[in-house]
Amino acid sequence: MTDEGRTDERLAGGLGSGGEVIRRGPVVNRPAPPNAPDLHRYLRALRRAGFTGAPEPVRLTPDGREEVTFLPGEVAVPPFPAWSWTAGALRSVGALLRAFHEASATLPTAPDAGWSRELADPEGGPLLCHNDVCRENVVFRDGRAAALIDFDLAAPGRPLWDVAMTARYWIPMRPGETSDAPARLRVLADGYGLAAERAQLPTVIEQATAVGRAFVTGRVTAGEQGFVRLVADRGGWPYWDHLQEWLVTHRAAFTTALTRDT
Repeated sequence: MTDEGRTDERLAGGLGSGGEVIRRGPVVNRPAPPNAPDLHRYLRALRRAGFTGAPEPVRLTPDGREEVTFLPGEVAVPPFPAWSWTAGALRSVGALLRAFHEASATLPTAPDAGWSRELADPEGGPLLCHNDVCRENVVFRDGRAAALIDFDLAAPGRPLWDVAMTARYWIPMRPGETSDAPARLRVLADGYGLAAERAQLPTVIEQATAVGRAFVTGRVTAGEQGFVRLVADRGGWPYWDHLQEWLVTHRAAFTTALTRDT
């Protein structure tokens, strides 16, 4: 129980949360990223820019944690529910990401803020990207994506990079996961309103997947057991080699699906 008599609720999440995210009434208490002060300033500015689909910072605590507002709704966690696989859900994720990017584009990125480099666009870019729009980091209301959470891996980048990172999780861009990856990629791109850069998206997904592998390698090397289990469950590092080959082999099919009749 908390001092106010409320029961703490440990929130399920992704591999990196480690059971350390706790809801206390209207507030979520979680480990603070190293750049939390700058990230909090950014999140407040994002709200002033009109984007309400992100947590609002409350405070940093003396024990190295942060408190942000709890965003009500549904979050898809493994085993992912059927509603999270629908075309409507996927399209709404694209629309939410576009709204976030439009607001983010109006804000300075504070290049000296110490943004995470783990999943960052190696080319950099004009706005702060989320970089980790996985299923566990999207809040749904009434069947539509309504908010993004967990901005710890945010960094300056190209909007297309964020779309590519999002596609990796939501299509998903992995062999054997879905029989209609090209069609689902088109739905995401349409939901986002992707225009001239459609033909470039498959190649950027390949680049993002390589960065994702380096990210997982770093977490495994650091001994994070969630990532150690992830690699083992997928058959070890040869899986990543096969994944990269699969993306290259299917690049033409992805490009055709994205650009047909546009």
